[in-house]
Amino acid sequence: MLFSQDIGIDLGTANTLVFVKGKGIVIREPSVVAIDQRFNPPRVVAVGSQAKEMIGRTPGSVVALHPIQNGVVADFDATAEMLRRYIKKASGGSLFNRARIMVCVPSGVTEFERRAVNDAVKSAGAKYISIIESPLASAIGASLPVTGATGSMIVDIGGGTSEVAVIALKDIVTSLSIKTAGDDMDEAIINYVKRKYSILIGERTAEDIKIKLGSAFEYEEEGAMNVKGRNLVDGLPLNIEITSQEIREALSDTVQQIVDAIRTTLENTPPELAADIMDNGITLCGGGALLRGLDKLIEQELNIPVEIADNPIDCAVDGTGVCLEKKL
Repeated sequence: MLFSQDIGIDLGTANTLVFVKGKGIVIREPSVVAIDQRFNPPRVVAVGSQAKEMIGRTPGSVVALHPIQNGVVADFDATAEMLRRYIKKASGGSLFNRARIMVCVPSGVTEFERRAVNDAVKSAGAKYISIIESPLASAIGASLPVTGATGSMIVDIGGGTSEVAVIALKDIVTSLSIKTAGDDMDEAIINYVKRKYSILIGERTAEDIKIKLGSAFEYEEEGAMNVKGRNLVDGLPLNIEITSQEIREALSDTVQQIVDAIRTTLENTPPELAADIMDNGITLCGGGALLRGLDKLIEQELNIPVEIADNPIDCAVDGTGVCLEKKL
């Protein structure tokens, strides 16, 4: 079979990245779809960045949603339409039905959830589809020595799931996938501000706070920022100042769940591979790996070296690219 193109897709809860063989990453967009519900069936009016701008700002007839929840397909039609647009754009709009497509899925998905991803990509127009588990793709993309007998540990913290895996001989030996990740950090910030200040903020504001102030460990040049929200007492807009220390407190429970998942995975790892990890350390990737001081906290809690992968957000999709180019 002669394929028109090889395409790798990291179909994430927060973002979708698309790799095209010979071109690299050509699409990097939020996994958000805006739907106009006045039509039957509902009509997709925007995807990606344009749809994300609509979150919290749409009229009643239009809803902006995340069609991928916790790494799996939550809205089949919206996912298929989003993929159709991304694949068509990545393939230049022609012959994408003859493209070979590799898609990342979380390691903890069921066979039904795996089939839903496959069917969504197929519904987008692709015919030749392969599935790879995200931790394996991320480890390959992070240039870990996955082909040998030496054990490597990857921790992929995305938007909807955090995945911890020990890999050797090109396969996952032991893994744990938890539905605690970047989106839960945003939700923790929303709840903290609501509880402490009686102010309601949106998810975009919470994400902005996380990026600007979020941390898991004390860091130099800690600061504060002004936050605007709706006062739950009188319903009027209100402006407050919030500090990095407060946000660290807000995130502590969520971060601890991720640390506990790493600890549990290590406890279930064969002794020889656990010894390799003690020597070689743990590699963090995914958007959550960018949380300030997370590597230091994990290192302190587990007494194992921790490093952040180069380009941590791109590891999974880069891994699909390596697999497509080198036929791994």
